[in-house]
Amino acid sequence: MPAGGDPVTVIMVDGLTRTQIVQYAGASGDFNPLHTDEIFATEVAGHASLIAHGMLTMGLIGLALCDVVEQERVTGFGGRFKQPVLPGDSLTAEISMEAGDEPDVISITLVARNQNGNEVFVGYAVATAGSSNLP
Repeated sequence: MPAGGDPVTVIMVDGLTRTQIVQYAGASGDFNPLHTDEIFATEVAGHASLIAHGMLTMGLIGLALCDVVEQERVTGFGGRFKQPVLPGDSLTAEISMEAGDEPDVISITLVARNQNGNEVFVGYAVATAGSSNLP
């Protein structure tokens, strides 16, 4: 798995739909009205719209990561949510790799941005050295 160089950009989702958000609610069992009830999300919680689950965003960036690094080589993955993801948002992942602190370990930086270039998630992954789809 080569490390260093320019970040790899992966499209996570092009126009996230309300249907996808509600489907994730069903799959996860998280029916918090912030994610499923437009009136609650806007009038009670003060958001611009209902918002996607943070774990949906994290799952999407995890899929993007596995487009670049073989899943079985990923040994750690985490991050934080910086801004809500809304219906209609298009998200891209920037994945950067460098040598880790230990031999045969790759340190990976993950950044998800919406169509306006705003960071919605920043995180990390750790992987063992091996093959990848990096140039």
